[in-house]
Amino acid sequence: MTLKALIDGSRTAIEADPAKAAAVFAVSGRLVGTTEVAIRAGRHELTVDEPAALAGTDLGANPVEHALIALASCQAITYRFWAAQLGIELDSVEVAAEGDLDVRGFFGFDDTIRPGFTSVRLKVTPSGPEPAERYQQLADAVDEHCPVLDLFSHPTPIERTVVTA
Repeated sequence: MTLKALIDGSRTAIEADPAKAAAVFAVSGRLVGTTEVAIRAGRHELTVDEPAALAGTDLGANPVEHALIALASCQAITYRFWAAQLGIELDSVEVAAEGDLDVRGFFGFDDTIRPGFTSVRLKVTPSGPEPAERYQQLADAVDEHCPVLDLFSHPTPIERTVVTA
């Protein structure tokens, strides 16, 4: 099945029953070292850790790198999906993401500095036979529809529960 056929089939099914559009994604993690976290996402397991400069053993990318990983990979996937929807030929797409973070916010050294990224830069390089204008059209569609870019760009309500023994 082609990507376009999958998208069209999904559209038909969701238009017939909008409840089919709802999806829940979940992960769970457990601290297993000073900063090492074992994470499970569906049937996938991965390790998140900090570099030695932040008391870790660098057994995996750190949480903010994973945020950039999520953004870069979601961009690439969204480019592929929207190229199919717009009929734009896309041979490949390369994505680089870079974020600035001031650790004074994380450590609480200065409460006027946010603990998260102060800015993020994306460099997207689509390639294929289309003129530049078509890839700009694609980029605009991706900016409107990339789920992780939306997370970075807009506040998302979060409900936290602490369960104590």
